[in-house]
Amino acid sequence: MDILHIVGETINTVFIHYYGCLFYYCVGRGRTLPFDEEHCPYFKPRDGDDAERLEFKKYARIHCYSLATAFYLWNKPHYRKGSFREDLVDNLRNVAIPGTGVPLSLVVLSKLMAMSFLLFVVPVICWIASVHYYLFKLSADERTPKHFVDEFNKRVLAPDDWFSFWRLNCRLAALHSYLHNNPKGYEMENKWTFLEEGDKMGVPVSPFLSTGGIVVKHRNEEGGMGIHFFKNATAGGDWIIQERIENSAWVSTLLPKNAPLSTFRVITQSRSSINWRKEKNVSLSDITALSCVFRAGRAGAATDHDSILFDIDPKTGTILKGTTNAHWYRLGLLEALPGRCPWRSSHHTTHHPDGDILVEGNQVPDFKNMLELVEKSHMKLCPDVPLVGWDVVLSADEKLPVCLLEVNLSCNFFRGSFDKGLYLDFMQDSFQALHEMRRAENEGKVKSD
Repeated sequence: MDILHIVGETINTVFIHYYGCLFYYCVGRGRTLPFDEEHCPYFKPRDGDDAERLEFKKYARIHCYSLATAFYLWNKPHYRKGSFREDLVDNLRNVAIPGTGVPLSLVVLSKLMAMSFLLFVVPVICWIASVHYYLFKLSADERTPKHFVDEFNKRVLAPDDWFSFWRLNCRLAALHSYLHNNPKGYEMENKWTFLEEGDKMGVPVSPFLSTGGIVVKHRNEEGGMGIHFFKNATAGGDWIIQERIENSAWVSTLLPKNAPLSTFRVITQSRSSINWRKEKNVSLSDITALSCVFRAGRAGAATDHDSILFDIDPKTGTILKGTTNAHWYRLGLLEALPGRCPWRSSHHTTHHPDGDILVEGNQVPDFKNMLELVEKSHMKLCPDVPLVGWDVVLSADEKLPVCLLEVNLSCNFFRGSFDKGLYLDFMQDSFQALHEMRRAENEGKVKSD
């Protein structure tokens, strides 16, 4: 009976709710009706729904709608690539679902492949992940049909893994930039534009040299070999020439001696971006810092892309336990062998693994001002962009102890915690406004025809 119950509930989840809502927004009436809980026949609030259930339904509706927008955007221009599809392929080429080793760029080579993946592969992967959770993450007393069904529903309809939130943020940025004709703030994705504009507007960006270029020579090679010329971006070249930035003394106490520059990733959201127009008045109250993560670089690594991700309480600045998402970047068929690649990771790391250095429990100095800095920078540089990921440096330079390295406008939370209710309210309001623009676009086409 338990097995029959599980089978029945999973079929209901996939065929009624997931397929139904996805097709409603892809090819059904959802394209022409307002995007809200009143008009959508799926995930409607009911009497007796508690706050957790209402949040689940809201997220499920947003998730399915955003998946459908990917096909609307498919061949349309992207703010940093020729098309949304091109950006997908480029950004997923080094990412694989843990335990598969297959780069996800392969499943987005065409619309047909992407839709087939969503319809047939995703439910199977979610079912396998739910079985793994049921068998290995639950105690014997917790292994009930309800726990399995709840986990499966979450994986399919309202996934809470870092990858799903990242892709949701990316779809919002792509839709927003396209429908608003690439507002000026999206130019900040260009590293040189960010530094140049930030410097002009008094934002503490990482220092850069103004010399026209540099020459780099190997100390032993001769005959014109081992010599390289780099033209600076300040002179119209492709290279940003900077002195190396060192970690502050406090940050260094949390790292092994040969660790790279280790940054703090802060995510901010801008309500000014909703229904954006150039003459819109922007207020600092429209900008909110959502999350913060300390990327503690590994010993011998060149950058903090190889790091332990320590969550930080966004209200207090206290460093919490760390984790990693490296298992999502393990490619090759060997990674599909049993036991080769972990399927999950949890926040359990308290010490930096390369020196047994206690990181958890430390307090980020002047944390409130760090958040205020990125909120003000979002307001100054790109209030017309919904979400921004800031790489913040606490440096050893006494003249510039805090600076901004760069930004990412299709950002991910790097496993950081955030106020999910605040975030989902923002996503819902953003997609509602953008959907109204799509409806107006469709009505204009119908009238012109």
